[in-house]
Amino acid sequence: MAAQADALAREHLPRIDGVESVRSGPSVSTEGHEGGFDWMLVVRFRDRAALDGYLPHPEHQPVSAHIRAGSERVVVFDVED
Repeated sequence: MAAQADALAREHLPRIDGVESVRSGPSVSTEGHEGGFDWMLVVRFRDRAALDGYLPHPEHQPVSAHIRAGSERVVVFDVED
């Protein structure tokens, strides 16, 4: 799941207006505090309006569908600078 999710995220998400960066990948931590999660996606947005436009955007849909289909659980955590 991780390799295909990485590829989908890097292909689709930068096409969304206001997406400034996309980073994803498996944990490389040796601490073991991942809480059962083995992959993470971090998307940085220009501003709150870009975040608001992200979820309904057609380029977000294939990424979201793939992640949800291959995951037992998903955590979404939005923060502002």
